[in-house]
Amino acid sequence: MADTTTVELDADVHARLTALAEARGLDLAGYLAELAAAQEQEAALARATGAFERAVERPGFREGFARDFGAGRDGSSRAA
Repeated sequence: MADTTTVELDADVHARLTALAEARGLDLAGYLAELAAAQEQEAALARATGAFERAVERPGFREGFARDFGAGRDGSSRAA
C-alpha cells in the first residue's frame, strides 16, 4: 500500500477539486499529484527566471552574448 496521509478539506473545496479531477479523467489523488507537479515546475521556472535576470545584469554578460550569439560576420542576425 502507498504511503498516505489524511487531509481535511471543506466539503465545497472537496467537491470542486473532485469535479476538476473528473473533468481531466483523474481521481482526486491523481489530480492533486498533477497539481503539485505543475506547481513545482512553476516554482522551478520562477527560480530559473530570477537566475537569468541576475545573470544578464552582470557586467559584460550582454556583450559576451552578443559576441557569441549576436550578429553574424556578414552583419546578419543568427536568430530567425
